[in-house]
Amino acid sequence: MKIENRGGLLFTSVEIIYRGKSKIVENVVIDTGASQSLISQDSVGDIGIKVEGNDEIVTSYGIGGKEHAFVKYVDKINVAGFSMEDFQLDISDFLYEDINGLLGLDIMMEGCFIIDLKRMEMHR
Repeated sequence: MKIENRGGLLFTSVEIIYRGKSKIVENVVIDTGASQSLISQDSVGDIGIKVEGNDEIVTSYGIGGKEHAFVKYVDKINVAGFSMEDFQLDISDFLYEDINGLLGLDIMMEGCFIIDLKRMEMHR
């Protein structure tokens, strides 16, 4: 899968399937410093992912400060030809205008991804 360097950040896309509805989320930053993947609520609201009363709320800490998210189990997440079913995904009110999420180590390590910076590709 091709990746793109924009302003020093590496971008890719992911496909999320939730309750039978599919969405390709663009502008997801490949973040090897993030232990968990995180997706913007605005980017997946149209397939029905929204906070509900019984959702678990989690707090993450990073360079940007403290971030609160709710947890959803999605039917499937697809990244560069790799799929994970019944995947626990953090959903947040992401504060960055041109970024729709972070692809963290939870997915990258499970998929054994290699980031090839010479070819600007991510593959298994």
